[in-house]
Amino acid sequence: MLPRIAQQATRAAARAAPRSVIARGMATEKQIWNQIQSTKNIQKITSSMKMVSAAKLKGDEGRRMTAISFNNWAEALNGPPKLVEDSTFEELPQRSLIVTLQSDKGLCGGINSFITKSVKTCVAALKEQGKEADIAVIGDKGRGQLRRIYPELIQVSMTEVLSPGNFTLASALASELIAAGAGDYDAVVLMYNSFKNAATYTQAYKVIKPFSGEGEDEPLLSYEFEPDTKQEVLTDLQEYLLTSQIYHSWMDGAAAEQGSRMTAMENASKNAGELIGSLTLQYNRARQARITTELIEIISGASALED
Repeated sequence: MLPRIAQQATRAAARAAPRSVIARGMATEKQIWNQIQSTKNIQKITSSMKMVSAAKLKGDEGRRMTAISFNNWAEALNGPPKLVEDSTFEELPQRSLIVTLQSDKGLCGGINSFITKSVKTCVAALKEQGKEADIAVIGDKGRGQLRRIYPELIQVSMTEVLSPGNFTLASALASELIAAGAGDYDAVVLMYNSFKNAATYTQAYKVIKPFSGEGEDEPLLSYEFEPDTKQEVLTDLQEYLLTSQIYHSWMDGAAAEQGSRMTAMENASKNAGELIGSLTLQYNRARQARITTELIEIISGASALED
């Protein structure tokens, strides 16, 4: 008799186990309500960040336009920027220093990831061509990403750069690069995000080669220099050219960053609203089920008393 009772108890426990697991896995009304409130708080934060980014974007667009006008002379010497997409990088010399202009902050979409992918593409293309490349990183997020991929190629990294940027800060960055040995390379390659509008941006790069050569390859042959001063002037001009190009690329990337952050926060706010709607529906169903259960219990109890 006892073994039979034990078997029946085992079967009953086995049938009851899945139900208890399901019951424990279901969220209570209080848990759903707390999740709704926390999601609403996140939505308020993302909406505020979107408005802040929209305000900052206007200032960055103004600084970008100023940098474009200021940098026209540099483009006359180096040529216009080139798009990373579909580029073969065959024009790069034997030894290049790739300088990435990225962000110290996150929550800005794929701003930093796209530059990292561009660097990977460039380094791979140069290796296939038998060329060498080192990396200099501006921005904490870029440093974190590239340090995991190319720790041996990173020569210098600069983080916590003040914002908004200006020409003085760009000059300080250029001085750091020169002190780190940028002048020993055949070219400095600036990789940055080029702003198109608040919703789109592309990855571009600039190639800055040193003023060197003899005979027909001697730089600036159309200009006259005082005796024994040309080399000194060219050295100063090279540093000024690097500073100007960094300034323009930095301002362009800053506008792209704010536009991307504004779009990312807008999408996050929209997703939070959809999640709030879904959780509210789930909460109402749970509440309705509870009320229905309570009514059934009350009616059943009243019927039992009448019987």
